Amino acid sequence: MSTARSTEGDTIHRHVLLLNASYEPLTTLPMRRAILLVLREKAEVVHGDSAGKALHSATTALSVPSVIRLRRYIRVPYRRRVPLTRVALMRRDGNRCAYCGKRAETIDHVIPRSRGGGHVWENVVASCKTCNHRKADRLLDELGWTLNVTPTVPRGLHWRLINGESHGDPQWAPYMARVAA
Repeated sequence: MSTARSTEGDTIHRHVLLLNASYEPLTTLPMRRAILLVLREKAEVVHGDSAGKALHSATTALSVPSVIRLRRYIRVPYRRRVPLTRVALMRRDGNRCAYCGKRAETIDHVIPRSRGGGHVWENVVASCKTCNHRKADRLLDELGWTLNVTPTVPRGLHWRLINGESHGDPQWAPYMARVAA
């Protein structure tokens, strides 16, 4: 499959839910990576695109996958802490500023790093540009500000599925429900 075509240009940029052989959700993948796993017979399509779209090459047609499952079980190492990334932080805080509640565009250290604050979940919050600029390297006490939320470490297996909410597909729901439970 050298070039993939579709009636809609966004098909190639979609994400696909990857399940373990036990049907446990592992992560989401870009469409290209999912297609490669299926073509190399490392995974199989569990659910195709609900609209019945297909990708075509000169010799093959493959239905656009929405959910794929690995053919072999992969043991997932237990991770004590969820890695602190910008995407995960914005998801934890609901893309809302921890100071004013407006749409967040940046991240902020509650205790500034210049004053000994660490880059850890308990010290980092989502922030709008205005609040981040006003706060600068000052402490909340100096400004008389309070946090709308208490920064905490996210817990649970569903944090591996960072793209699960933003690229969600209705066919993912039964598998995502298992993770949230």
